[in-house]
Amino acid sequence: MYSAHQLERARALTYKHSGITLGSNKDVMIANRLDKLKRDVGHDDIDAILNAVERGNHVETFVSSFTTNKTNFFREEFHFDDLKNRVFQEAIAKGGEFKIYCSAASTGEEPYSILMTMEQAKEEYGSPMLNYSLLATDIDLDVLKHATNGVYEWNKNADDFPDWIKPATFFKRRPHPSREGDYLIKAKETLARRVRFNQHNLMAENYPFKPEEFDVVFCRNVLIYFSQADQNVILKKLFRTLKLGGTLYLGHSESPLELTPYVERYGQNIFVKVKEF
Repeated sequence: MYSAHQLERARALTYKHSGITLGSNKDVMIANRLDKLKRDVGHDDIDAILNAVERGNHVETFVSSFTTNKTNFFREEFHFDDLKNRVFQEAIAKGGEFKIYCSAASTGEEPYSILMTMEQAKEEYGSPMLNYSLLATDIDLDVLKHATNGVYEWNKNADDFPDWIKPATFFKRRPHPSREGDYLIKAKETLARRVRFNQHNLMAENYPFKPEEFDVVFCRNVLIYFSQADQNVILKKLFRTLKLGGTLYLGHSESPLELTPYVERYGQNIFVKVKEF
């Protein structure tokens, strides 16, 4: 059991280092994350660990313990349908460089889903020369390492991939070392070289991007971990990096909040920037 003071310290440190708000209803989750933190640090004295984090030690380990990385390939598939069938064709018509930003990369399933969508669209629409790039960021260095490695567990009976994607086109497969019938899949170099993974905190004061740098911004299922005030701050910073006419994808329970007058809704949590704020 952890004391109320220890839980509050963890809550305050989580906000300080990630901007994530953990309400009083999250005490059980905080306790579970403190258990993980102790295992990762290899020390049982939670006060000593929290003291160290406050001094600037074990910060990356702390952030990794307190961030949520629930994800899968082609989560909310309708966004990838829109990317393939609307956004891609608009990009072909416009020509020039096409830049995508995935702001919560987690372990990489979302960025690789974006890449597979773009490659499939090139195949379907006969536009192999589209010059596109993808930047994917996350605050957690551990999940970024996982994403960079591009290796995932996979069951051939799973329905992670839509009908229009053939996993063998994009991944090399080998038997799982400990589970019969399951596999490990690794992103092929032809796919992996299309994405650049960087660390970035969405609550950072300054973003290392140019105004109107991106044609598409994915910010899905991450805003829910921030207060509404901080969600607005993040959205406005992201919005500045999005080109006029660019597309913003949000998670199923998220909204553009104060940006609503500046976007046009194109589908389920699909928003196109129609004017600057």
